[in-house]
Amino acid sequence: MLTISDKTDIQTVITTFEVTPGTCADLLDLLRASCLEVISKQPGYIASALHVNDAQTRIANYSQWQRREDFQAMLRSEEMIERNRAIHEICKSFAPVMYEVDTCVG
Repeated sequence: MLTISDKTDIQTVITTFEVTPGTCADLLDLLRASCLEVISKQPGYIASALHVNDAQTRIANYSQWQRREDFQAMLRSEEMIERNRAIHEICKSFAPVMYEVDTCVG
C-alpha cells in the first residue's frame, strides 16, 4: 500500500514520462506489464501507481521501495534494461527521480 508520510524510512521514486496522445495507451500497457511481471516481484518493492494527465501527454509513476538500493537493483536487472529500452522507444523522455517525503501542515 502506498503511504505518503515523512515518518517512514522508505524510498519514494517519481518517474515522469513525456508521450503523445497516440502513444500514451501503448506506454501504459508496457508500464503495467513491467510492474505486474517484473517490478512487483523485486526485493524491497512496496507499491506503485500510474497517473495520466488529461491531455495524455504525461504519465507519472509513483513507487515506493524499502531501500534506495532495492530500486537501483531493479533498474540494473537484465529484464528491466530490456523493458526500459522498449519504453524509451515510444516516449519522448522519461526520468526516474528519488525523493524524500516532506509533508505540508496547513
